[in-house]
Amino acid sequence: MKANTILVVGSSNTDMVVKTSHFPLPGETILGGEFLMNPGGKGANQAVAARRLGGEVIFVGKTGKDIFGKQAVQLLTYEEINTDHMLLDEDSPSGVALITVDSKGENNIVVASGANGTLVAKDLNELGEILEESDMVLMQLEIPLETVAYVAGLAVGLQKKVILNPAPAQSLPDSLLKGLYLITPNETEAGQLTGTEVIDLKSALEAAKALVAKGVQNVIVTMGSAGAFVLSSDYTGIVEAPKVTAVDTTAAGDTFNGALAVFLSEGMKMQEAVRLACVAASVSVTRNGAQASVPFRDEIES
Repeated sequence: MKANTILVVGSSNTDMVVKTSHFPLPGETILGGEFLMNPGGKGANQAVAARRLGGEVIFVGKTGKDIFGKQAVQLLTYEEINTDHMLLDEDSPSGVALITVDSKGENNIVVASGANGTLVAKDLNELGEILEESDMVLMQLEIPLETVAYVAGLAVGLQKKVILNPAPAQSLPDSLLKGLYLITPNETEAGQLTGTEVIDLKSALEAAKALVAKGVQNVIVTMGSAGAFVLSSDYTGIVEAPKVTAVDTTAAGDTFNGALAVFLSEGMKMQEAVRLACVAASVSVTRNGAQASVPFRDEIES
């Protein structure tokens, strides 16, 4: 395998998307527009992003014994992602996400985890062997937190670099944060993790310093169209994102994280890796869908 093999452990969902002019209020029914059904899930999205942008990717996740799960594995295989270690839940359905996208390209998402929620440590008997083949591990929080902590502990013990995208937002134990190579919260997630409301660069720095104090080596706070704030050993400051007109922001963060894993695994400096990851995410928001919106490498380097 190439030197930049990336292990992604995480979720696989089928996204059911309805486009509408505005989000409904509680109790309100509105007539939407276009309906789309796309492959998604933060783990699978990030795996696709990493692969399209040049990484050799191994994906470990869990699906149900249904058409959604079968299609998810088929599509990941089509992307030339290693799915040999995917797991099947005989009893739970595959994960699904219900997504509403408004006229500004913003989204609301509700996830039914299904089989993603049954991916537990005892399922991962071969993980040590897989980790030996990998240079970097990328995870999110759409699988059980105990599983994320288990994988992170194994990886850090083997001196592998672990990137954690702490989404969806939730509290994390200090034992998980200690030893992480990189954490990539958005403003909301950074606030929940540190108790610091992130509203500007000063508060982003304060939150990032709090995470470093807990044992994380590098921190990137993603700030939407403003770009990303970086606190690392070789760069501290904002990396601006290209200005684009957003059509659908679904999977923008996943594209950013998958891209980041690839560029850092190749030995790129943090500032340049983040710049290119911002470019990739900016391209993704100009397109509909999750995995369908992820760009290829030549689209961000041209």
